[in-house]
Amino acid sequence: MENADYQLLEQRIGRDHLADRLLKQAGNSAKLLHQGEGIFRLERFLPFDTLVGLALKFSGLGHITRRSFLAVRTVSREWVLPHLPPEFDGFRLLQLSDLHIDLAPALAPRICDLVRKTPHDAAVVTGDYRNKTDGDYGPCMRTMESITRTLSPNRWGILGNHDCIEMVPSLEAAGLPILLNAHAHIDRDGARLWIAGIDDPHFYKTHDLARARGPAPAGACVILLSHSPETYPEASTAGFDLQLSGHTHGGQLCLPGGHPVVVPCKVPKPFIRGPWQVGPLQGYTSPGTGSCAVPARWNCPPEITLHTLRSPTAA
Repeated sequence: MENADYQLLEQRIGRDHLADRLLKQAGNSAKLLHQGEGIFRLERFLPFDTLVGLALKFSGLGHITRRSFLAVRTVSREWVLPHLPPEFDGFRLLQLSDLHIDLAPALAPRICDLVRKTPHDAAVVTGDYRNKTDGDYGPCMRTMESITRTLSPNRWGILGNHDCIEMVPSLEAAGLPILLNAHAHIDRDGARLWIAGIDDPHFYKTHDLARARGPAPAGACVILLSHSPETYPEASTAGFDLQLSGHTHGGQLCLPGGHPVVVPCKVPKPFIRGPWQVGPLQGYTSPGTGSCAVPARWNCPPEITLHTLRSPTAA
């Protein structure tokens, strides 16, 4: 990227946040910093993905878990949002999350096919486009173009902890506007629905909820895109109606009943997967559309999520 590109990013995310992100990115690439927490800290010393892959292979579960990885399903959710204008009653918002799309070539065609079969009014991608946290992201960007073309023209994304800020121009060139602590809106019959997106709150911690909400007036319906559900305490008092997140993968490899063995962030159990609520804030944590480290799923199906919004004042 040229200096001018960084200057544009600085204008969008702010000088301090850009400096923090670039410093952590450099440390991550140099292996001076590591993103793992808890058991994931072992990756500093051991190739965790290799160990998991070998365990699945020698346990005889490799084929089954890969088949589950490709068995992406469409899940429908319905939300009654108190501030949603009646003009948006029935509005369909499609969510993809944690694609890690360069992990396995077979995944993108499956996602594209599902999206084409799922009518929607707008679409959001809640972070983590690539599998690794450093290195060449070119192959990932080329694959993202094919996915972006299947989405509604009303579409936005945010960055996750696997995404460097240099990916923003490439993602936007692929047709996916990125919300860097910023907002967008959709107008319908004189009414407005706001979409706010923050930068990664998990590893980079360069999120800014107030800046993302921007000029949305009090009483407006604002949907927050936050890569990790970890922002729920502050988001619940910041004037958001619905928070859409990912990051946890729902555990990805779970015990029977969907009980996660490990989770990559510290949140209470209800926030790991599915719907939740804190005060006036409703939320949903996607179990992810792709998978991380190994192309495998067990007792935790991947999904694209169709959120249908309902207004309490609709006739």
